[in-house]
Amino acid sequence: MNNENAKQLPALPPPIEPKAAVDERRPLGKPSANRKATAKRFVVLNSFVDESLSTLCRGDIAIWLILYRDTREGTARTAQSDLARRSGMSIRGAAKALKRLEKRGLMKVVYRGGLNRGASRYRVLPLPDT
Repeated sequence: MNNENAKQLPALPPPIEPKAAVDERRPLGKPSANRKATAKRFVVLNSFVDESLSTLCRGDIAIWLILYRDTREGTARTAQSDLARRSGMSIRGAAKALKRLEKRGLMKVVYRGGLNRGASRYRVLPLPDT
């Protein structure tokens, strides 16, 4: 091939400088409230996995994890029928798992719901009460 007939490639544009990884919405060194809440949630989850998980059956673990996931502002508001559906258990099986978790101190019933009273509210605990 002849060099005179070869097409010239266009010049590459200059490289783009990456933006700084600094969040300009909040000052440096001050973690956001959301980051603190997330860190606390991981402390609870890690404590549960390290200390309590090995002593529970599959159904108890599933119910605890669903309640943990549903926790907002310290309590989880979930109906037993919803817990049963999401865990793949019967309603009676979910109720038994809730009783076992409460007996072991891994969950407390804050408000007992029912027909025309709404869903129950639970406080999820990572470690048994001593």
